[in-house]
Amino acid sequence: MILRLTSMAGKRSRHGGASEKLLRCQTRALYSVSGLDDDEPLVRRDRRALSVSSIDEPIRLSRQPHQRRSTTPQNSARPEDFRSWQASHNIDIQRVTQTAMIHELTQQQTRSIERVVPWFLNTMPAPYFRQVPESFRLDHIKAISAIKDANMDMHMNLKTHLPDGRQVLTFIRPGTMPGLLLSMIKELPYNQRSEEYMPLSRVQIYSAEDDSMSLNLFVYGEEAKQLTEADVTMTGSHILEYAQQLLDETLPPADEYGRPNPKPNEIFSRERLIQHMEKCTESYIIRSDPRRFLSQFELFEKVSGSDNISVSIEDSFLDGNNEEHYWIDIALANTLPHFALEQTTQLLFLHGFDVLRAHLDNVTDGDNGTVTLLRMLVTPGQDGARGDEPTFNLIKQELKRSKWLAPSTMELVYEKQPWLGVRRGEIITAMCTIMHPIMSKQNAIAFSKGNILETVTKDRYVNHAAAIADLFLDRFDPKNPLSEAELRERSEGLIAIIDNEVEDTPAQELLIKMIDIVKYTLKTNIYMNNRYALGLRLDPRIMASEEEPPRETPYGVIFSHGRRFDGYHVRFRDIARGGMRLVTPASSEQFSLESAHQYDECYGLAYAQQLKNKDIPEGGSKAVVLIDTVGMSSSGRDFVMRKSVKAFTDTILDLVVDTDETREEIVDFVGKKEVLYLGPDEQVIPEDIDWVIKRAAQRGYDTPAAFMSSKPRAGINHKEYGVTSEGVNVYLDVALKHVLKIDPKHESFTVKITGGPDGDVAGNELKILFREYGDNAKVVGIADGTGCAEDPNGLDWEELLRLVENNLPIDHFDPSKLGEGGAVHKVDTEEGVKARNSMHNRVQADAFVPAGGRPNTINVHNYNHFLNIDGTPSSPLIVEGANLFVTDEARQLLFDEAGVIIVKDSSANKAGVITSSYEICAAMLLSEEEFYQNKAQIVSEVLDKLHEYARMEAELLFREFENYGGSLPQLSKVVSGAVNAATDALTIALEKFSDEDKEKLLPLFRAHLPKTMADLSFDKVHERVPAQYITNAIASCLASKLVYKEGTKFVETLPQDKLADVALRYLEAEHEITLLKDALEGTEMPEKEKESILKLLDAGGARTALGVF
Repeated sequence: MILRLTSMAGKRSRHGGASEKLLRCQTRALYSVSGLDDDEPLVRRDRRALSVSSIDEPIRLSRQPHQRRSTTPQNSARPEDFRSWQASHNIDIQRVTQTAMIHELTQQQTRSIERVVPWFLNTMPAPYFRQVPESFRLDHIKAISAIKDANMDMHMNLKTHLPDGRQVLTFIRPGTMPGLLLSMIKELPYNQRSEEYMPLSRVQIYSAEDDSMSLNLFVYGEEAKQLTEADVTMTGSHILEYAQQLLDETLPPADEYGRPNPKPNEIFSRERLIQHMEKCTESYIIRSDPRRFLSQFELFEKVSGSDNISVSIEDSFLDGNNEEHYWIDIALANTLPHFALEQTTQLLFLHGFDVLRAHLDNVTDGDNGTVTLLRMLVTPGQDGARGDEPTFNLIKQELKRSKWLAPSTMELVYEKQPWLGVRRGEIITAMCTIMHPIMSKQNAIAFSKGNILETVTKDRYVNHAAAIADLFLDRFDPKNPLSEAELRERSEGLIAIIDNEVEDTPAQELLIKMIDIVKYTLKTNIYMNNRYALGLRLDPRIMASEEEPPRETPYGVIFSHGRRFDGYHVRFRDIARGGMRLVTPASSEQFSLESAHQYDECYGLAYAQQLKNKDIPEGGSKAVVLIDTVGMSSSGRDFVMRKSVKAFTDTILDLVVDTDETREEIVDFVGKKEVLYLGPDEQVIPEDIDWVIKRAAQRGYDTPAAFMSSKPRAGINHKEYGVTSEGVNVYLDVALKHVLKIDPKHESFTVKITGGPDGDVAGNELKILFREYGDNAKVVGIADGTGCAEDPNGLDWEELLRLVENNLPIDHFDPSKLGEGGAVHKVDTEEGVKARNSMHNRVQADAFVPAGGRPNTINVHNYNHFLNIDGTPSSPLIVEGANLFVTDEARQLLFDEAGVIIVKDSSANKAGVITSSYEICAAMLLSEEEFYQNKAQIVSEVLDKLHEYARMEAELLFREFENYGGSLPQLSKVVSGAVNAATDALTIALEKFSDEDKEKLLPLFRAHLPKTMADLSFDKVHERVPAQYITNAIASCLASKLVYKEGTKFVETLPQDKLADVALRYLEAEHEITLLKDALEGTEMPEKEKESILKLLDAGGARTALGVF
């Protein structure tokens, strides 16, 4: 228990040190505090002695050891027993003095208690005496008596440990002024940023009726007891009886206080109530009025299994002035109770309401965490707040939004500029975030994220920002959206005002850019009542900066702005697929840097995906979600990450699903249905995938099972089957033969790898290297986040595979398994960090496979570190298993200066995206059970397809590299560009085809699929697969066939407007050549001549038939 005592200014100087000593003696002699809680009536009371430190320090209560009675005679006083107030020469005087002091203190304390008790009983509200156990009430009276007796300010913090480990914090403060509760909540110690985080499980808020003090109890920790049906039947008998009377309709419309009884509801059945009460704490059931319990049960049912909020507001019928007191009941699903309490209190304070009483309880909600039930008695304050319907409707709306608001938005609308309102504030902070990666290229300091927000929300400029927010709201008002002409006219008017009134150039540029964002927004969910975050479907041109060289414009960009996260989704084709990556910087400085680069990282990853998606129907996309978890505990960090995934993906669904809700609340300037698919990337866990798929089904997405790949049961787990690494190793095999003239099946070679044995790509690459080449493959270095291991003679294979099988990082490598010159470096030392960070540059090897690590690790500023002193590379061959490990500029410089051959990521690791595409096809064509029953065979066929696609491109790359020269990364882009250009041209051409003509091309799509999948379901392809997807599939299959067979030069030389026609005629010619080959097989001629003719027909027959060379 902690007791904080703060003296009243005038009183302390009068009493001086004597009163402090007197208070110490009083409290030592008389006080103990019980640990008894109201939900544990049978627990023995813990006695704790109260010791008092200095007036301004907390007083800590600790259990005192039992004092053995002294065997020293009383008249044998020891020198150390004497005190300054004692007559040391006379033991009798000492004894008399002690007795007198004890008597005086006892009398004084008695008089104080006699004054305090009647006042306390008369001034504390009746619910306090019903809901707070007697032991706690006695403790409160004792503590208050001591403070009043000493004429001190009533400012106390009491801390009690309960036997089951929970902690009760009691805060007592003088007065009941507005904002007092909020200030107390902000003092609470156990928030999600604390390593000692404990969940807030119960809150009880009380105000003295004479407004002299506030007394609030906060309980931390969960009740350990699990209630059974027998328990709740007994403890909840009053609730069960009341519910039955409701169902039997034997109760009057209102109770004795005039409160309307709840209407009969099927959830009030005995069975349903018992099931619900088994999720509740015993204390909540015991303390709950039946009417309140059932009302909160209805709110619970509305949000159970979701992340929603439900609110009800009613008049208070138990207080003297019905017009001035209102009960607000809130159910918040899957939220942090501390946050729920703070945000609700802050919002009510903003609207001018004082909180007189409050209760907080948590009810378990299965896999969805808990539902926090918050009940508050509020009254309008003295600043003109009104308890009318419009005010409460606004409060309800903002309570629902507050759970998902970004901290920057809350600070803006709750503290800095509350007149803005939540909607305008949210728009302004979202636009500031969008502007950061654009404007920071112009001036990183002037246009830092903080400076951008500070500038546009200054008192001088915030009116302009608000006007732009109003323009945004009017543009997308579903009842009366602005037309293009109206938007143009109002935009020009705002620009003229800004030019005239804003002299500061940076502020002017920012405000005009905000107007541009309004113009380039095509869709938003701003008017959706139950949205999780603010989403904008942007025309990608808004993200271009004049400070950067021109680059390919994406097809579409979605931006999401929510609580502690901002996310971008970038795609390069109408139907697109790509992973979702969560980025959680460790420091505020790193977070600011990541914010400036977030869009560019997302763009780069999506573009790389577009290049590698050339063999599949989906174009390339990527999502990067930047999450603020700086300084959080591990549990708080995980909670925020999971919430961010939900909010981000639900925002995407807001903008792509076509439902009655979205048609009513969203204005669509895109003009066509959009289809996209997600996949897991960094820090996305299986629970996220499950939630996303379920949510897609709830929201009405056409193919919810396909919305996210890598489903635990009905997916192809990339790590389990090593799909990405299977492709990487094909490129490594072909490159070793073509570049280094090494046949890895028969000759030894060395390789270094970034990415740990516990990683997806690196771990599986190790297994494949040993499977394919055995001891011929010598891994001379591996680095991951924990350190690195090096051995010039090759790391021990048995030990490496042990780490892989046990999912262990490289710092677990057994040093005893090292050869001469080998070492294990861990990042717990400065030297270890340096060794780890430089391994990929220092260690000499035939090939380097980056299979993990952050983008841009090797860049234009440090590429020369990869070179030895004599200018030769530490590895002449790089096969990029990780995305963007080497920048484009660094790739070219390494090739130009040292002849390094680099197989680019968009080629080397494309097998992962092909697998995910097959998952999408399976989710559309097969039921989950059909897939699961045939999974082994389907996966085997997928792996064969991966090897086939990887080898076709690898052979083409090195064939063209040897024939035409140039750098391999550039050739990789050329291959991807050729396939994608052909695909786009064919897609446009196919849109004009009749259904009959398209049907003739369906065998291309069928041949693309794994045989078992096609055999099981292809006859239902039109029923289960969107028509646009089928068109894209036919186009991509034909395009990749054409390029891999005939080469990039063949496609590049064709005019764009002729490309589709030639490709379709090529398909016909290929069919004729197949018939010719079949006929030739039946003729009689020498086998050698027949084989030569067949090879010639296969190599160039179709092209020759077209007459295109």
